[in-house]
Amino acid sequence: MALIKSVRGFTPQYGENCFFAENATLIGDLIMGNDCSVWFQAVVRGDVNSIRIGNKVNIQDGAIIHGTFERAATNIGNNVSIGHRALVHGCNLHDNVLIGMGAIVMDHAIVESNVLIAAGAVILENTHCESGYIYAGVPAKKVKAISEAQFKDTIERIANAYIKYAGWFK
Repeated sequence: MALIKSVRGFTPQYGENCFFAENATLIGDLIMGNDCSVWFQAVVRGDVNSIRIGNKVNIQDGAIIHGTFERAATNIGNNVSIGHRALVHGCNLHDNVLIGMGAIVMDHAIVESNVLIAAGAVILENTHCESGYIYAGVPAKKVKAISEAQFKDTIERIANAYIKYAGWFK
């Protein structure tokens, strides 16, 4: 069973059909929707600020979701995939976003809908990622528009696949 821990009077809340790996950690002021998954060694730590997560969100192995005390809450929309060992910190991710493996998204960044953040990219504080583009590099820059085919083959496919994978473990 995952570690689900209350802190400062807040207990994580989650919707239906969610999967939490045995060594996943969910803490504090966290509200998560339906069809979500938190995978092995991932940490969603709502101890210092709130974390709000929509429906059909997967937080893959070793990822960390956190915020900054009294300064930056974390908000994640629907149909979002957070890749292995990614760090999402005090930012806003809109719907239909893919955060690649090992990417970092820092405080007060805004990632609009239909955006792909490449593996290893670093989205600096206060960065605004425009809808419909791929961002890559350190620091990340807009590199090209995301096509409908790329959208279906990455963002949409991965979000749907993780619901299937979670079913294997239930």
